[in-house]
Amino acid sequence: MRKSGILMPVSSLPSPCGIGCFSEEAYRFADRLKEAGQAYWQILPLGPTGYGDSPYQAFSAFAGNPYFIDLDQLCRDGLLKAEEYKDTDFGSDPERTDYGKLYGSRMDILRKAYERAELSGNRKYEDFCSSQKDWLDDYALYMTLKGKYGQKSWNEWETGARMREDALLRDFTEKYADEISFYKFLQYEFMQQWIQLRSYVNGLGIRIIGDIPIYVAFDSADSWAESELFQFDENRIPVEVAGCPPDAFAADGQLWGNPLYDWEYHERTGYAWWIRRLERCFELYDVVRVDHFRGFDEYFSIPYGAKTAAGGRWRKGPGMQLFDALREHFGSVSIIAEDLGYLTQSVMELVQQSGYPGMKVMEFAFDSREAGDYMPYNYPHNCVVYTGTHDNQTLYAWYDELADADREYLDEYLQLRGKSREEIVWSVIRLTLSTVADTAIIPMQDYLCLGEEARMNKPSTMGGNWQWRMKKDAFDKALAEKIRRITKLYGR
Repeated sequence: MRKSGILMPVSSLPSPCGIGCFSEEAYRFADRLKEAGQAYWQILPLGPTGYGDSPYQAFSAFAGNPYFIDLDQLCRDGLLKAEEYKDTDFGSDPERTDYGKLYGSRMDILRKAYERAELSGNRKYEDFCSSQKDWLDDYALYMTLKGKYGQKSWNEWETGARMREDALLRDFTEKYADEISFYKFLQYEFMQQWIQLRSYVNGLGIRIIGDIPIYVAFDSADSWAESELFQFDENRIPVEVAGCPPDAFAADGQLWGNPLYDWEYHERTGYAWWIRRLERCFELYDVVRVDHFRGFDEYFSIPYGAKTAAGGRWRKGPGMQLFDALREHFGSVSIIAEDLGYLTQSVMELVQQSGYPGMKVMEFAFDSREAGDYMPYNYPHNCVVYTGTHDNQTLYAWYDELADADREYLDEYLQLRGKSREEIVWSVIRLTLSTVADTAIIPMQDYLCLGEEARMNKPSTMGGNWQWRMKKDAFDKALAEKIRRITKLYGR
């Protein structure tokens, strides 16, 4: 069945509190999606972000970002007073997230809420802690230890903490019990608010597409607490790390630095950690987009300590063994395979064997640097097509950045000569919605015809990423009606 949706990160929602969250604006956005005739709301990973603010480098593969907790809801619950946060300086630009100011203020405010919470004897809280124990205890201890060690990554801690010596961890757990409890409380509040929001969205007939990175961050509770999952030596130092090889977009490749999985260990355990991870994902989302899907076929492995990705090599991943294990455990689940970039025959076969829909990006179709064939007349039905993703330029700015020959080809393909920039953007959106792809997802920035200032992320760069927020009331009834009409026109 043909359907469509909008890509809109939670962090990009309007909010007077510095960052989009599970607030009234999230519910209003869901209402607009319904008015616009959309079937999906796609978001970015919900994990707690660290240095660089990337949702793809979270402190945990299981935890939620406490920045998304709605302060107004805590106020309604009697855990905060309005004057404790209403006049806080969360940043001066309503269309940008100032992570520095959030870091300096948000946790102190949340701590006030924790101090008023009556957790002793709270059955819902106790049930949450019990049901999430397999990751929550380690995560809360990890975040507490990070505070003690000046927010440094675990590889810079003293030996006993870094190597998880039992006696030291027992002492820390007793000594910092209140701080550990604070981090558990944040995850409880995150989950209660998210469950309520997701229930509301689902009640409107809209499904949420979540997004998970293939890898976990090195600076994470996962790599610290379960080192056996990764390619670490006896001192828990990575042997090799993740990245992408050089290509037309990055001459030195991309050095991500994430720990690589010890796939032999995962195979011996029946992929138990991946099953746990996907169980958590389907607690949070209706559909899961798995980032960098090709890494399950072959992954790019770079020697630890290398300055660039140029010296890396391809190594064999788990292939269908992993997805067979997931299918045996879950049965049929809704997964999207992010299979962008250069695809070998074996990657294409893996996507086909899995049965998961792959991805197409309309911007790639008119970029001669892109090796893959993304022309819309080649799409299969079983795919998800985007104008662009969070890693791409907005359509409005992308048109200017095209090589002259590519722009001329696009102009000829869509008969764009003489059209305004807004008309060009809507022409590409129409092309995207008109394809045979079962699902089409359009970033909110493209529907708003925004430029460079609204780009979410520019890969391989630091600073200025993940900051865009939508202006309050930008997604109004008129735009929702325009989207509804074009959605209906193309049978979605």
